[in-house]
Amino acid sequence: MSDGTGDGDREDTRAVRLPPGQALRSEHRALHYGPVPTFREHRWDFRVMGVTETLGSHRWTWEEFGRLPTTDSVSDFHCVMRFSVPDVRWRGVRAVDLVRVAPPGPEVTHVMAWGEYGYSANLPLETFLDEDVVLATHRGGEPLAPEHGFPLRLVVPRLYGWKSVKWLRAVEYMTADRRGFWEERGYHNRADPWREQRFSYQEEPGHGPPP
Repeated sequence: MSDGTGDGDREDTRAVRLPPGQALRSEHRALHYGPVPTFREHRWDFRVMGVTETLGSHRWTWEEFGRLPTTDSVSDFHCVMRFSVPDVRWRGVRAVDLVRVAPPGPEVTHVMAWGEYGYSANLPLETFLDEDVVLATHRGGEPLAPEHGFPLRLVVPRLYGWKSVKWLRAVEYMTADRRGFWEERGYHNRADPWREQRFSYQEEPGHGPPP
């Protein structure tokens, strides 16, 4: 998001758009729950399930997923551990393009993103359909590193990073909200970094289902 100004000016611009409580980093050590999984292409698949328009599930092998249309996207990454990485370049399938191929039923309001080892994170459908939400296969022009979610991760720039599920394996369409892995363990259901929605004790009525 450079405007052609000098390095110092770029740093000032970045600082202005930092959410409250965040510190700027140019890179970060990957944080995740559990070990880094081993990718086995012959066993890997990706599914869209739940309340789909047809009430059936959609499935792609790794080769089939690679034939879906991709786009490049640049966004800032905000971790709940109080650091932000600006201008991360991702490449992958936009969520809006995935939904065109595998549409939800008309009553769907939320999605659950599922990763390896049962990890999950919930999102409102309207957030999932933001133009900059991608199912990423590349970061910084290179295939994702294993610790950053290879072969596939969800990227949801407007929310804290725990919603950007690594090692993504499925998206579930839901007709009501349901808490994901960290939301069940005390993290805020909405996870908006600009409102510092870090923990469930900060939730107000209407922020989500009961803990």
